Amino acid sequence: MDHHDTLTRREAMQIGAITAGIAPLLAASSGPGHALPIIDTHVHLWDLKTFRLAWIDRGSALDRSFLPADYAAATEGLNVVKAVYLEVDVDPAQQVLEAETVVALCRRRDSPLAAAVISGRPADPGFAAYIKALAVHPEIKGVRQVLHGGTPPGYCLSEAFIRGIRLLGDLGLSFDLCLREGDLGDGTKLIEACPETPFILDHCGNPTIFGAELGPWKRAIDAMARRPNVSCKVSGIVASAKGRPWKPSDLAPVVDHVLDAFGPDRVLFGGDWPVCTLGSPLAGWVRALSEIVAHRPEAARRKLFHDNAVRVYRLGS
Repeated sequence: MDHHDTLTRREAMQIGAITAGIAPLLAASSGPGHALPIIDTHVHLWDLKTFRLAWIDRGSALDRSFLPADYAAATEGLNVVKAVYLEVDVDPAQQVLEAETVVALCRRRDSPLAAAVISGRPADPGFAAYIKALAVHPEIKGVRQVLHGGTPPGYCLSEAFIRGIRLLGDLGLSFDLCLREGDLGDGTKLIEACPETPFILDHCGNPTIFGAELGPWKRAIDAMARRPNVSCKVSGIVASAKGRPWKPSDLAPVVDHVLDAFGPDRVLFGGDWPVCTLGSPLAGWVRALSEIVAHRPEAARRKLFHDNAVRVYRLGS
């Protein structure tokens, strides 16, 4: 479908099929699992009957649909009061359908989804028309293109890519930055080139958690954190366990460093569900992070789990 077109009847019916008949989601929970309210800033949902996700290995643990009802079950008792959808690298031809589908989900009264970061290719010639058409939806807060796997080092520093990212700032949108640890320097240069665009670094910059020297990653994080227009999402790292035994102390050096580097006002919790389930159920990740930050002031913990997300993703309250 052309980015300028409205949805076809068939695509509208697909959206209806996805959003209708979904079991009510948790709007809030006062259960004992987590005392502080949580805004989960990194939730993936996909229905493989509708969307094509080439990155999922056939027969793997992620090779099935993950629907809002499944997320409701995963968050039971966690006091998740709002959530932000993160794009799932759909087939580019389905990007508009993905965006319209998640906007519909965000408008459901029984859903914690309050906002969305949608797919986009900032360097593409049609990006300006694509994002301007979708930016009219207040639920859409930003764009992400995953910058690892299919893109070479330096890709995000092309003139066309920088132009697309600057446009996001002009439209009041942010960019989620998801790249390889070795490309954090390129990410910092991009942030410097686009000072009016807010950035959110996903997954603590994707460090190697187990068996690696963290020194280079720490230096790259420190350099990035000195730029005022970037925040860091504490997310994704538990998936690195991928079945191996782990404990909160394995993750603590990474968590503590990003919290100290970015400070209490520029860090956000992200569940990264269902990808997190490669290492832990969502509840296990929440418990581990809560244990890691337990010694920090309650005000700082509240900012991490809730308050900063309101400001960074412009959620109102």
